[in-house]
Amino acid sequence: MSDDDEDADDKPAVELGEGEPVEGAPVARVASRLHYAIERSEVLRREGDTVVRTPDGPRELAAVIEESDEVYFDTRQSFLDAVREVVGTGPVPTADE
Repeated sequence: MSDDDEDADDKPAVELGEGEPVEGAPVARVASRLHYAIERSEVLRREGDTVVRTPDGPRELAAVIEESDEVYFDTRQSFLDAVREVVGTGPVPTADE
């Protein structure tokens, strides 16, 4: 391993800004805490009060899930797809925006 490889491990993959932290958890982090297959009611029981980041600002996961027609998530991807169908995709606003 060269010195360049060691230096690369010390740097973050994405440069972080200096602004205020973004409110809410990334949806992918919430999805990783669940076990699949899982029913909508179980998601609401376990993570419903979690605030997630969306392109329109932070939202409670329960409100997002209740807007979805899905009642059962057989895979992590089906959960992510259902959430993204409701909230959309795109950059998450920061306090500076």
